[in-house]
Amino acid sequence: MAKISNAITDTSVTMAFKAHLRNQKPVVVAVSTNDGLGANAQNLGKLMNMKYVFIVPFGQDSPKDKPNSIISKTELIIPTILEALNGKQIQPIIV
Repeated sequence: MAKISNAITDTSVTMAFKAHLRNQKPVVVAVSTNDGLGANAQNLGKLMNMKYVFIVPFGQDSPKDKPNSIISKTELIIPTILEALNGKQIQPIIV
């Protein structure tokens, strides 16, 4: 997430991400991280603000034990993809 949000393209995944954006194609991102509400929140914010990037809705993993941890709702991957193909972000993003 940090690499793609800061335009670092040094792996096949980051190159594919950049190529999709260059070709104005949708990219769907499903986030799972122990630091999504910590230092990594700025990277998530950058991704959420990028054109052609669509985020699978997510929520806190375990608020008491891991307060900064977030995980995507995997059951919403397909609906997110379908909306992304129409150029729309599924709502709500934070569940």
